[in-house]
Amino acid sequence: MNFDELIDRRNTHSSKWDSMEKIYGVSPDSGLAMWVADMDFRPPSVVQDALQNMLDHGVYGYYGEDQSYREAICWWMQTRHGWTVDPKAILTTHGLVNGVAFCLDALTEPGDGVVLMTPVYHAFARVIRAGGREVVECELARRDGRYEMDFDAWDAQMTGREKMLILCSPHNPGGRVWTRDELRGVAEFARRHDLLLISDEIHHDLVMPGHSHIPMPLADETILDRLIMMTATTKTFNIAGSHTGNVIVPDETLRARLTAHLAAMGKSPNSFGLVMAEAAYSPEGAEWVDALVPYLDGNRRIFEEGLAQIPGVKPMSLEATYLTWIDFADTGMAPAEVIRRVQQDAQIAPNHGATFGKGGESFLRFNIATPRVRVETAVRRMQAAFGDLQ
Repeated sequence: MNFDELIDRRNTHSSKWDSMEKIYGVSPDSGLAMWVADMDFRPPSVVQDALQNMLDHGVYGYYGEDQSYREAICWWMQTRHGWTVDPKAILTTHGLVNGVAFCLDALTEPGDGVVLMTPVYHAFARVIRAGGREVVECELARRDGRYEMDFDAWDAQMTGREKMLILCSPHNPGGRVWTRDELRGVAEFARRHDLLLISDEIHHDLVMPGHSHIPMPLADETILDRLIMMTATTKTFNIAGSHTGNVIVPDETLRARLTAHLAAMGKSPNSFGLVMAEAAYSPEGAEWVDALVPYLDGNRRIFEEGLAQIPGVKPMSLEATYLTWIDFADTGMAPAEVIRRVQQDAQIAPNHGATFGKGGESFLRFNIATPRVRVETAVRRMQAAFGDLQ
């Protein structure tokens, strides 16, 4: 669990490091990759050992008999989140972006509206539009430096064409851990407008000390007939390349529709991903996460406090995830000038806020799941890049 180890990810087909010069003009030799949401840490040794066992066996056939894989998911959700999952309710997709696209294809029609609470994870809008559906942006309210839900305003936006709502819980990029009352409000909103509800909870294990995540089924049991839960090992354990996501559907009728669609598409999971997921959802994996979260919290404190010293720069307090959301509006600079300073002067590649939808235009998102020395370097570079602000 040496999170301080500097691992050179260049020239390893890393999207985060090997693509940033082409996209952001930041060289991986001199720059810092703080965009793609994966970590610069090795996963727990229990995952590495499971893969080594596969290599030692040396035969890579079709995966079968997945009972232990399902039991591992159920064990994790029960012990870590107090949520009892029926193993029969678990469907496996090629990651959760694929899971969202799969649900859109199976449960909505071209032209249907899909509600997003923006700014929010950019891949949602991408797959909605690619599937010929309409993105309906319900902008989150900002009060006292944090996001809150504005159901009265959103009610007024609904036209009846909307068929699905996608919730990001905990929220990416704002880092909010939604309260029980807020989650109940989401459930009521979905029922009021007859919306299917996807609750993407991929960051639910990465919650900062002092905050507690509540799975949607525990917040409001009356939503189960229209709820699709999405979880994964991929963010928690830094195994995103395994592309394995859990689509958990409590309602049998809704699950039957999705199961039939999976069969029609000829989909089956990757054996490496299932082996990694089962190994991760274990006591050894839990011990690793329990060491990771305080380390991320330390990085959060250093980054937030360091950037808050820059006049006009306002970090949104991070309650969960390892993705910090920084507002540059009060610097008085146009977003293009902020981006120029961050990418050219500081040599840092962040995500641009506008890609997250309405409300994100003045923000940048920074990934702090990297050895602390890089976070400290990023703070120094940012302070220098904006050193003329008084």
